[in-house]
Amino acid sequence: MKPPSLSLRSVQVTRYVTPLREGGSLPAIAEADDGFLYVLKFRGAGQGIKALVAELIGSELARALGMRVPELVLASLDAAFGRTEPDEEIQDLLKASVGLNLGLHYLSGSITFDPVVNKVDALLASQIVWLDSLLTNVDRTARNTNMLVWNKELWLIDLGASLYFHHSWGAVVDQQALRPFVQVKDHVLLPWASRLAEADAAFRVLLTPERIDAVVELVPDQWLVNFPGAAGSEDPAAIRKVYKEFLTMRVASSAVFLNEALHARQAII
Repeated sequence: MKPPSLSLRSVQVTRYVTPLREGGSLPAIAEADDGFLYVLKFRGAGQGIKALVAELIGSELARALGMRVPELVLASLDAAFGRTEPDEEIQDLLKASVGLNLGLHYLSGSITFDPVVNKVDALLASQIVWLDSLLTNVDRTARNTNMLVWNKELWLIDLGASLYFHHSWGAVVDQQALRPFVQVKDHVLLPWASRLAEADAAFRVLLTPERIDAVVELVPDQWLVNFPGAAGSEDPAAIRKVYKEFLTMRVASSAVFLNEALHARQAII
């Protein structure tokens, strides 16, 4: 069955509220013209545009698999924004981020997931471990879980460290896609992930090439022109094609990262 067409809302940032200095890329809470607060991820941050691409693709694939992630919006920042910001570092960041950025709906009152206090059921833990192995997300460890508890439910955030193959853009895609995810051994939810094979069987059916294509098509052209590392490429469609090929091949070969996760879990239980 053909997946439904996907879209992201667009908003205009109207007010910079406060920086979130625990993030290495200086994300911030900001208000938009729809009256909502968002955690704003900036295109001008040190991690660059690829972190926004990874965040968008990873979050929307998680949503397609039924996981809870905050709503994403494309957040426009105009040149006048932030001129009155007294902090020089923040002002430089805002100047470098004029144009299209990424906003995540701010989950007011949420608390950081603590593996000592909060428990996750075996299937959900397995699903998240599988997703992070697919995406090669290195940033969901006990030190930095990148999960929130909101309204007694678990929400995934901060997927910008995913898809790290794109930091070696010239490498052969199939070689990158077929690599095991050895960092899974440090995944905070691995001890609870006793239903990995079940998650794999279900998600391989859901993540069809058509659904992957629909998610990757959400990445705006503005982020893909003069894409870092893709020398001479002015064609966003060519950049999207690489992401589609990587993800499609990785799902088709999920046994590679599934077995790595199974072996890593066996070593700690």
